[in-house]
Amino acid sequence: MIRLLLRLAPALLALSTTTAQAAPLAGKKVLFVNSYHEGYPWSDGEEKGARAAFAGSGVELRFIRMDLKRHPDDAFRNQAADKARAEIEAYRPDVVVVADDPAVRYVLEDHYKNARLPFVFCGVNWDASKYGLPYKNATGIVEVAPVKELLKNLRAYAKGSRIGYLTVDSETERIENPHYKKTLGITFAKEKFAKTFAEWKQAFLEMQRDTDMIFLGNVTGIQGWNEAEAKAFVAANTKVPSATAYDFMMPYAMLGFTKIEEEQGAYAATTALRILKGEAPSAIPVATNKQSKIFMNLKLAKAAGIVFAPGIVRNAQVVQ
Repeated sequence: MIRLLLRLAPALLALSTTTAQAAPLAGKKVLFVNSYHEGYPWSDGEEKGARAAFAGSGVELRFIRMDLKRHPDDAFRNQAADKARAEIEAYRPDVVVVADDPAVRYVLEDHYKNARLPFVFCGVNWDASKYGLPYKNATGIVEVAPVKELLKNLRAYAKGSRIGYLTVDSETERIENPHYKKTLGITFAKEKFAKTFAEWKQAFLEMQRDTDMIFLGNVTGIQGWNEAEAKAFVAANTKVPSATAYDFMMPYAMLGFTKIEEEQGAYAATTALRILKGEAPSAIPVATNKQSKIFMNLKLAKAAGIVFAPGIVRNAQVVQ
């Protein structure tokens, strides 16, 4: 038996070494606090990117979702923040990822600013300094829409310079709006933060008449939203060029220069891995997204009599 163990020892040692190499961070735990809900395309993509980046690391990854896109009221928000904090204290993670502005504001800023527990944020719109970030215990990636390129291309198909802005009435979109104006150096000729599907449709019709192009924000959280009806409505009433910075909004827009959700989650996970391996959050600079995709909706373009330039056609993904 002793001789057998001696013969097997090198193989057992090699197996142990291989396992350790394959899962170098086994036993470490990361909690991913999602501001929104499962099924919301943006945060689903962030989670997908994080899962891929953590794969094979040995890290135990757990998700909680605050559901604040569908429940933006103060009472629900405070309850969701308390639940997230309780989960953090119970799970005792080695690093926490907070995705998008609400989780950053109501969990990280309110309860863990400059605490001992390391945090990584992602999906913060435009500027993290509004939360005082970075902290000594927190770093991450800011989300910036490629709106300059988007507007430059959209203007090529417009008959005038008036721009309309149509979106859901939400905390995120209220943050986005002034940054769009500042980045583009414009004032929207008409803008609407819609609470209901009826308001959104009415504003869409008005902008077909009163603007030369429309910039579409998000629709998630609009009361009574009906996807099939919205697609048919837009197809029947589109007359001016429209654009968006969200890929999941492409059924309603002709042109999209969009951010990539997975980039945000993957960066957050990769940064969390760096922290788990010994780097201090304060030593890792805040980043900004670098990737983007181009989309075109040929059905809507045809409805408005628009033919995209060859450069767009060569590089864009087609949305039917």
